[in-house]
Amino acid sequence: MLAASVRRFATSAVRRSHYEDGPGKARAGWGENLPFSVDNKWRLLALMCGFFGSGFVAPFLIVRHQLLKK
Repeated sequence: MLAASVRRFATSAVRRSHYEDGPGKARAGWGENLPFSVDNKWRLLALMCGFFGSGFVAPFLIVRHQLLKK
């Protein structure tokens, strides 16, 4: 009985998590499922490099600022 309920839950969870339109595409009544556009791959690349690059560079800039303070 427990195995049957687990199987039913797993099946429904997989069915709910499937997006046929792909990432960033509109679904009926839900709008877009990403907060940015994935249509232009070069713009997406620039945004991702800026986002991840800023997190990588920030500690180095903070240390530089602290060392240059009088």
